[in-house]
Amino acid sequence: MAQTEITYGLRAVSEAIDSEKVIDKIFIQKGLSGDLFKQLFYKIRQHKIPFQYVPIEKLQRFTRGNHQGVVALLSAIEYQSIYDILPQIYEAGRMPFLLMLDKITDVRNLGAIARSAECAGIDAIILPLKGGAALNEDAVKTSAGALHKIAVCRHSNLVEIITFLQESGLEVVGVTEKATKNYFDKNFTKPLCLIMGNEYEGIAYDYLKKCDDSVKIPLVGSIKSLNVSVATGIILFEVVKQRNFLL
Repeated sequence: MAQTEITYGLRAVSEAIDSEKVIDKIFIQKGLSGDLFKQLFYKIRQHKIPFQYVPIEKLQRFTRGNHQGVVALLSAIEYQSIYDILPQIYEAGRMPFLLMLDKITDVRNLGAIARSAECAGIDAIILPLKGGAALNEDAVKTSAGALHKIAVCRHSNLVEIITFLQESGLEVVGVTEKATKNYFDKNFTKPLCLIMGNEYEGIAYDYLKKCDDSVKIPLVGSIKSLNVSVATGIILFEVVKQRNFLL
């Protein structure tokens, strides 16, 4: 397993935020207090950095150094904003093709999805600010470098992002077993954002109810679910087929 890059200690993490390092998540020891921590916590909230309170044993699994109750996981990639990316896609004369991932927590699944997405010509991957896998070196390695070639956007309110995409002319389509329409019966030749949920809970209800349409992958075996990276690949290349070979 690749080594996740970390920084630890109250001042070191605070300086990492000040220097605009991209931080995936900060782990904070339960019960931590004091003026330095209050100053750091203010910065964490100000910059909307995901954080989690954890027992000291979890921090010690990251480092035996003097972590002072705080460990930050640094991202292996630079995040972008879909508010900036989407106008660039239109200005370049391309039909937008976006992928939104709702709480995909497995790093290797996320990397595999990114690899398929890059091969399928996805313009950007949209992730939630909280609840997803860290984009560390494991994710980059599994993606075969795709995470360095494709725009990755991380936002705190995906409901607002869905509204923005719809107002910008995109059709937002959820891929869910709850759908009645098979994916191969759907026209994917319009500006598009696909939403994939995690394997256990699927797409969050708030996102699914805002979708313009939903589709499913019909399954005929006794196991009634696919690995999310496999399911994503199936849908992505249906879009590729329709856009490139059926027109």
